[in-house]
Amino acid sequence: MVESLTGNTWTAAEQVADLLQQERWTITGLSKVKQPDYQSIHDADLILVGTWVHGAFIFGQAPWAMSNIANLPAMRGKKAAAFCTFALDPGKALDKLTRALGDTGAYVIGGLAMSRSKLGEHTEVFADRLVAATAVA
Repeated sequence: MVESLTGNTWTAAEQVADLLQQERWTITGLSKVKQPDYQSIHDADLILVGTWVHGAFIFGQAPWAMSNIANLPAMRGKKAAAFCTFALDPGKALDKLTRALGDTGAYVIGGLAMSRSKLGEHTEVFADRLVAATAVA
């Protein structure tokens, strides 16, 4: 599930999905956080949630759509991972996002803050971490 303002976060989600498909993962869906695809959530073994970081340049950063993330369906027993995209500094946005995701009951296996100027590199790192985390989990 993705929340994107300018398209960077959506692009990151598509790139991660493509990389995971190359590892023979099945992607059950890609939907907006505000309009989750409940069937995809139910069918997935791992839920990825991505959003963009808003706030001042050096303080007050937070993941966008926190109230929507808090209202996601219970995901008890599901593995989850979070990512956020940022321009200058993510602050503690990723920590806030993973905490909110954990509050849904999901078992959060990781996350990554991705600079919008390095999306290609960061999506590869994130996909590699997901593959590694699920291989041992």
